[in-house]
Parts: sequence; C-alpha cells; structure tokens
Amino acid sequence: MPLPRPSLPARLQVMLLAALFTATVPLAARAQRIENQVAVFAALDKVTARISRLEIKLGETVKFGALKVTPRLCYSRPPDLPPKTTTFVEVQELQLDGSEKKLFSGWMFAESPGLDAVEHAVYDVWLTECMGPKAIGGRPPQVASKQSAQSPQGQAPAIDALPPPSATDENFRRRRPPR
Repeated sequence: MPLPRPSLPARLQVMLLAALFTATVPLAARAQRIENQVAVFAALDKVTARISRLEIKLGETVKFGALKVTPRLCYSRPPDLPPKTTTFVEVQELQLDGSEKKLFSGWMFAESPGLDAVEHAVYDVWLTECMGPKAIGGRPPQVASKQSAQSPQGQAPAIDALPPPSATDENFRRRRPPR
C-alpha cells in the first residue's frame, strides 16, 4: 500500500515556516566577512633584523626597501565568529636597472602567516590584520576595538575571554614539516 502524500496545505505550511525563519535571521548574523579599508602587514628586513608595521590603504602602494606592496582586498570576520583575516596583495621587487619584477600576487592569511608570506632573500612580508571596516547600509559594522578586548586596567583579557584556537590551523601546523 503506497504511503499517503502530504496535502498541499501541509507543504505550503512547511515552505511558509522556512521562509519565515530565514526572514527573521538578522543580516548581521548571516554576514561571514567584513570588508576593510586598510591592510596591516609586518615586514622584516633580514639585514638589520628590524620588523616594521605597514598600514596600507587598499589600492595604495607602499615601498619597503626594494619591495612595493599593494593590497587590493582585505576581509575579516565579526568578533563573535572565529578569526579569519585574508587579503589579496601584489608585491613587486624593484630591480637595479629600475624595472619592476612581480614577486607575489595572491591571498595571504593572518592566522597562518607561514602559509603564503612573501619570502625574499632580504625581506619577508606577512599579513597581521585588517582595519577600518567599510560602512554597510550607511553605518559602520559593530566591531570590537582592541581597547574593549582589554580589561579596564589595560591588562590582557582573561584566558576564557579569548576565542578558542581553530582546529584546522593546529592540525595544519602539526602536519607541516619543520624548516
């Protein structure tokens, strides 16, 4: 004996409930990434052993030694989600004859700096964070500042206030052979 099919009103009820549920979820909860205006890099000069902080607006180019760094995109996540900070960056090397050689063009990940950092004979460049979220709907998104992550006395937050480490990053680091 065949199973009875649900009546059309039952199907319609299920579809209406699904539509109602998706309509009530706030847009901020569905957002997976925040577009930012500034990419922040750490740049190492291996000759002098100095690390410099480079804050570069998207589309602008900053010279660091013989390198020219140009970020194109910079994404982060809301503070209530696990961190995932990425940027698309182009790096050129200035040659002695004045020409430019493309050294790197691709994505960098702040949570895995060794994965896609620019490794040069004299310089290393890697992404540390994104800053300056773009306005969404005329208002900037609600992003926690560095000061709000600290206690009132300026001390580091308690360990239970920190987000848990990403299991995929830890597993990746365990599998990766040492250099």
